[in-house]
Amino acid sequence: MGDDVIVCRCEEVTAGEVRAAIRAGARTIAAIKKRTRAGMGLCGGRTCARLLARLLAEETGLPVAEIAPPPSRPPVRPVPVAALAEEE
Repeated sequence: MGDDVIVCRCEEVTAGEVRAAIRAGARTIAAIKKRTRAGMGLCGGRTCARLLARLLAEETGLPVAEIAPPPSRPPVRPVPVAALAEEE
């Protein structure tokens, strides 16, 4: 995958930016998120987490299976406002 390929569509983060973060010391998906904002967009990382794990594995030599997934934070899926409003 080339450095100019966008891996996080929500935050428009490229593979090159993710690789630079890993080379600067990011060793978890959470650390990559902190350095690049990848996975912090509207989808909450559901779209790019696998790509981030793949890039982390390629750069560090770790097996993808050993890379911890990013922590999920509620809401896991978008919730309509009506579901949160009180009904009378």
